[in-house]
Amino acid sequence: MRRAYQTLAGLVMGLAANAYGGTLVVHVDDGHGHPAESAVVTLESPGDTATPTSAPATHTIDQRDETFIPYVEVMRPGDQVVFRNSDNTRHQVYSFSDLKRFEYVLRPGTSSPPLTIDGSGIIAVGCNIHDEMINYLFVTSKPARLSGKDGNAQFDSLAPGSYSLRVWHPQLKPGDQGTRVEAVVAEGSSTPLKVHLTLLPDPRASMDREHMGY
Repeated sequence: MRRAYQTLAGLVMGLAANAYGGTLVVHVDDGHGHPAESAVVTLESPGDTATPTSAPATHTIDQRDETFIPYVEVMRPGDQVVFRNSDNTRHQVYSFSDLKRFEYVLRPGTSSPPLTIDGSGIIAVGCNIHDEMINYLFVTSKPARLSGKDGNAQFDSLAPGSYSLRVWHPQLKPGDQGTRVEAVVAEGSSTPLKVHLTLLPDPRASMDREHMGY
């Protein structure tokens, strides 16, 4: 009976949060009115916005058509990442990041062993054979969302109040840690927020066809 009561109480609390919590929709563009896909929006308000503790997850980064998929992956400290080669050519995946240094030679159809990421930060991943290949692992313990093709990143069931956010994109100028913005979320409402970024050209667009198929 007690367990049933606890389950019911949890359900009621969840419904209440959905009913009275606010929604924040962040629209990110490239400064020219075009939606910016793959931007990471992180809640960094002074309050308790840490993501609830959950079991570590395993993320798979695929390699197809000499491209890392996805371009950006959001992870939590303690999560694992696996790199898979779905191409017909060899890849040499590496990172010189202070957060995690690694290197794997992956033949067609093979995968790397699971790699645990313990700290927080941004890990740039490349391929020593195909220079145009690049991927970013964004590791954070805070709530974070990745913008889609429409440039939107959405947070649901937020408690009413003021929030500080950081918006980062891999095509910001080197050393740019992202734009910080403020938002006020009202109870039971949807709050739109527009963020304009100045982005460099997509480095993946300049593919070296001469060395593809190495």
